[in-house]
Amino acid sequence: MFHSPVAATGASRSSTLCALIGTGIGGSRSRAMHEGEAAAMGLPLVYRILDSEVIGFGNDLGEFLDMLARIGFDGFNVTHPFKNAVLPLMDELSDAARRLGAVNTVLLRQGRMIGDNTDWSGYRAHFLAGLGSLPRCRVAMIGAGGAAAAVGYAHLDLGARHLSIFDPAAARAKALVERLSGLFPEAQVIAASTVEDAISGTDGVVQASPVGMLSHPGLPFDPALLSSEMWVSDIIYFPLETEILKAAKALGCATLDGGGMAVMQAAHAFALFTGRKPDTLRMLADFAAASARPAQRPSPSRSAFRIR
Repeated sequence: MFHSPVAATGASRSSTLCALIGTGIGGSRSRAMHEGEAAAMGLPLVYRILDSEVIGFGNDLGEFLDMLARIGFDGFNVTHPFKNAVLPLMDELSDAARRLGAVNTVLLRQGRMIGDNTDWSGYRAHFLAGLGSLPRCRVAMIGAGGAAAAVGYAHLDLGARHLSIFDPAAARAKALVERLSGLFPEAQVIAASTVEDAISGTDGVVQASPVGMLSHPGLPFDPALLSSEMWVSDIIYFPLETEILKAAKALGCATLDGGGMAVMQAAHAFALFTGRKPDTLRMLADFAAASARPAQRPSPSRSAFRIR
């Protein structure tokens, strides 16, 4: 089920032209996912990677989006750092995009820009498929960045009654708590002062920080804080098996990597762009096969996320 009220009114078009806009996105797999599934379905679709570092549109975002509409794009995905910046440029927002304050998918229809968010619905679908039978009333989330808002929203939508959030940037965690508390007043959403307090007594942990990426190696928290009864979900997909997932598996925890979120958010966007429901099992298999191929390791960078 695709959780969006925005109709793909361009479904009857003979071909689809779409893109990803963001910064530093040369290694994105979005093009392969969209074009690969379209080819498998016999749909003519072209997907472009439009990097602000290459094209230089960052200071004139509104003008750039207008240009995409004028030259015939049907829609585009949005990633860092533009998910919030595009909000005031939209003519219409889905409920999810409005509530989250972030857009990752834009439809261009009859001169209007319609903003939606498939990050949360993609994670929701992925979690239900992988860990949906396990308890999820009390959830800890490590990290409070842009992706964390969508993930936290998904867990509260799935019925979590207690969500504890830890981020070493306390103001960021507090801001996310205030947003999610306002959206789900029946749930208890708190900013934990330590990672230990966040994880203690929970059913499972969502790892939503950048720690564990190839460019930010390491552990986001001490695995000793986990017990075998807990589940651990990581939203990182490069690599698919992060150090914290390896440690959690060794402890006997049920685990979920970030690949499915990446695929499912793309699948939901694909359905909006084309008006056709993709074969998500095929997309997941293609993604796993691509992930198994040797890849060049990104240069390490200094992460602002550090556990204290």
